[in-house]
Amino acid sequence: MKVIVTASYDETCRVIAEMIAGLVNEKPDCKLGLATGGTPVPIYKKLIEMNKAGKVDFSKVRTVNLDEYCGIPGTHDQSYRYFMNTNLFDHINIDKANTFVANGMGDFEANARELEEKVREGGVADLQLLGIGNNGHIAFNEASDHLISVAHIEHLTESTIDANARFFEKREDVPTMAITMGMGDIMAAKKVVLAATGLAKVPAIKGLIMDDVITTQNPSTMLKMHSDAVIVIDKELAGAVGYQA
Repeated sequence: MKVIVTASYDETCRVIAEMIAGLVNEKPDCKLGLATGGTPVPIYKKLIEMNKAGKVDFSKVRTVNLDEYCGIPGTHDQSYRYFMNTNLFDHINIDKANTFVANGMGDFEANARELEEKVREGGVADLQLLGIGNNGHIAFNEASDHLISVAHIEHLTESTIDANARFFEKREDVPTMAITMGMGDIMAAKKVVLAATGLAKVPAIKGLIMDDVITTQNPSTMLKMHSDAVIVIDKELAGAVGYQA
């Protein structure tokens, strides 16, 4: 596991955007695992700028997203399909037929099986982008006494619902279940890149980079077992967890 410390979160996002663009330029038909939430938005903005400047071409790229809420359609402004379209896909030259976000409506179990198929279809992701929850959750794999390897339905913890409530009009509007890739799916990616910022992430990041313990109570610690995991944090967060580059 490699840790990169940057001067600021803006620099973190630039470093990761350049990693992704470099991969796409090297392998134009690569497969990307993508994430949602507040963390990757500036990364996607930088990729849009690079695409518009002719520095990266997404026309042959395939993508699969980590997760989707259960119970809201892709047209809902808080669905992850809507998020991906408005924050990235609508602004770059990607074929949306080559992008996959799980369906949050209908038969959730069948939708989870479809996500699992997409994770493996045509080979695993060349790069999986990740954020991290305050409790160390990766995608919607919540801290628990066990983790699930494959795509599945996850009941969200109160802390996750609280963290996501800022995106909804009322807390009670936040979905309580989600379809998510399993930890085995995430670990199968050839390269994993995790971005984090903010003091709320201190406990999770401390567990990830400051000791050798692997625990399902902090799902991110599973990344210690990955052969090519890169953790990118800014100096404020690094200082708060006591990490020295």
